[in-house]
Amino acid sequence: MTASSADHLVLFMPSGKRGRFAEGTPLLEAARQLGVHVESVCGGRGICGRCQIEVQEGKFAKHGITSSNDHITPFGGNEIRYAEKRDLKPGRRLSCTARVLGDLVIDIPQDTVVNAQVVRKDSDGRVIARNPAIQMCYVEVEEPDMHKPLGDLDRMLIALETDWGIGRPVIDAHILPGIQKVLRQGEWKVTLAIHHDADGERPHLIAVYPGLKNEAYGIACDIGSTTIAMHLSSLLSGRTLASAGTSNPQIRFGEDLMSRVSYVMMNPEGREGMTIAVREAINGLIDKVCAEGGIVRTDILDSVFVGNPIMHHLFLGIDPTELGGAPFALAVSGAVALKSSEIGIHLNTGARTYMLPCIAGHVGADAAAATLTEGPHRQDEMMLLVDVGTNAEIVLGNRTRTVAASSPTGPAFEGAEISCGQRAAPGAIERIRIDPETLEPRYRVIGIEQWSDEPGFEEMAKSVGVTGVCGSGIIEIIAEMYLAGIISEDGVINGALAARSRRVIATGRTWSYLLKDGEPRLTISQTDVRAIQLAKAALYAGIKLLMDKQGIDHVDRIGLAGAFGSFIDPKYALVLGLVPDCDLDKVKAVGNAAGTGARMALLNRDHRREIEDTVTRIEKIETALEPKFQEHFVYAMALPNKVDAFPKLAEVVKLPERSVDTDAADGIDPGAGRRRGGRRRG
Repeated sequence: MTASSADHLVLFMPSGKRGRFAEGTPLLEAARQLGVHVESVCGGRGICGRCQIEVQEGKFAKHGITSSNDHITPFGGNEIRYAEKRDLKPGRRLSCTARVLGDLVIDIPQDTVVNAQVVRKDSDGRVIARNPAIQMCYVEVEEPDMHKPLGDLDRMLIALETDWGIGRPVIDAHILPGIQKVLRQGEWKVTLAIHHDADGERPHLIAVYPGLKNEAYGIACDIGSTTIAMHLSSLLSGRTLASAGTSNPQIRFGEDLMSRVSYVMMNPEGREGMTIAVREAINGLIDKVCAEGGIVRTDILDSVFVGNPIMHHLFLGIDPTELGGAPFALAVSGAVALKSSEIGIHLNTGARTYMLPCIAGHVGADAAAATLTEGPHRQDEMMLLVDVGTNAEIVLGNRTRTVAASSPTGPAFEGAEISCGQRAAPGAIERIRIDPETLEPRYRVIGIEQWSDEPGFEEMAKSVGVTGVCGSGIIEIIAEMYLAGIISEDGVINGALAARSRRVIATGRTWSYLLKDGEPRLTISQTDVRAIQLAKAALYAGIKLLMDKQGIDHVDRIGLAGAFGSFIDPKYALVLGLVPDCDLDKVKAVGNAAGTGARMALLNRDHRREIEDTVTRIEKIETALEPKFQEHFVYAMALPNKVDAFPKLAEVVKLPERSVDTDAADGIDPGAGRRRGGRRRG
């Protein structure tokens, strides 16, 4: 674009992009030249109405612009017809028809489905623009003529190249049998769905619709080992129409990832059963989001999936047994792009599926998606991103260098291996406080609004029940027991306290803490405390190895990702020593960052290229091969840590005095944690 001094200055908001344009330039063309995303399906014919804009009136001294409706062409024929047949709010114009006559400040409306520009806002206010892999192109095809023997498809492709500049697309075979019927049904006016992915690759024609098809949809799905979460989004507006989740049916083959790999090893035919199970669950979720969103499956043209390496392989029908032992080799680590029908996902016949790349053998596409969402590689601060689960995935870095590792913490954080543990469900204790003087607990239960010491709790508990302690509650009770002096920094329950509180009770040669009497009776045993210590020590040791690689002694920011991470109180994560010391206001739950990353890749193919490039530059650390893992693990068994200071935490929480070194509780092998840590893979 070559501008002259006679050209008019046009500023687009909210992006702030500006440029000079010759008089008579359509505003849609001006937006495209500046990279401002203004949707158009009809190719500037004033039919689809997706390219609406508003002119801001007044003098904008900051920008040196005086903007007026007089600086734009009057209402044209296409706009009048659209306003009569559809709905064009007062002050709105169609940018394909309206042309530049003077300096302008143009607002891209954010309040309608058609014009919604914002997909999501991160906590730091970043706006994610749309650039989906699917482009909807309306064309008017020349009718057949005996003197021009070109076929219907050929004339349609000529119209596509003439109107949209898209030449020689690859034609999906399923389109050919129906092309003549669709053209005649649409009276030679059709909308073509074009799939673009990587730059330099030929586009694909994947669907043809009679007349104007003013919408297209996609799904983004995070296949977790415990839960599968799915979002249905408009590819043109970016709006999420529906979300749904379900338990991963593979749980019946094994609670954690390695038990599922073991199942395949012992039952080779079992791999196919697990693949079928997860695909059936995903197809069931598609039914749910379609019903909620008011669309049909065939409206879905694109899909993005993420998951840890084992879920990734099983979803694609790949045997995961190589991931069961060193060197933990992936069958495929790069991004995967294929037809959805090829893997049994029932959408539009031409729909595509994209899977984000995996970082390494046990740091998967879900960690890549979380990295894409939170962007440690885009910032100057040193950010720690932790997805806490049965297999914790850890990413640490900034724009200079990013490293990653995995640490199999086991299922203790999710309630398994804990005597009173359970999954998060109504009846599970999720929040706990212990009075340091009386050692009496109070707690909050999922499904009951009141705390246990508040009026109305007992009545609600009769119907909901108090059945166990879920992950976030387990974190809190161990941390609270430490803060109240019930357990030492080495995790030993202090039996001497039995003299002053009925809550400390003898259990054989060790002691337990009575959280709730009655039926069921909920206690935290010495074995429970040790299971949490082992899990948190494995996670912290993995983090410390990454900090060693970066040459740092602190992190600037921590993101706790995943469904479990979203419910952990940052203060208790620090008290427990789950993560290193950090300003509490810089420790945030970032939600299902993997699912958000999948949506980003669905709605903007530039993000696919970004994460593909980023993954190649992330350095993977194999914890099992690192000699210092054992040392970090042993120190991390203590609360919050035997050698690492937590000064920032100490500013907001009164930590107990360091006790005399007691290696282990009576009857507990002090070497168990060390040996378990030493066998852990990376």
